[in-house]
Amino acid sequence: MLTVEDRYAELVRAFLGQPGVSQEGSGFGSSALRIGGRIFAMLSTHGAFVVKLPRRRVDELIAAGDGERYDPGHGRLMKEWLEVRPGSSLEWASLAREAKAFVGGEHS
Repeated sequence: MLTVEDRYAELVRAFLGQPGVSQEGSGFGSSALRIGGRIFAMLSTHGAFVVKLPRRRVDELIAAGDGERYDPGHGRLMKEWLEVRPGSSLEWASLAREAKAFVGGEHS
């Protein structure tokens, strides 16, 4: 069974070849996937997969039991960031595509 880190490494390999996607930076989010320099997916410091999505979409996923709002450690929950529950059946690549489109300004 793949670890969270292995799953994230696979995701990174899949996304890094796409136009505008990078994994540059230091400090917070240094291993995060970015589009146009802005983070759209990352592993949290405690090893959870985190994506940036519209607030309404985050609310839907929380209501479905697939995750919770991300807390970067200062006690303030981030409204547009979802921390995916370890047992969630959501596909990470699909969530990352959705997050990339949101952060990158693509409109469907």
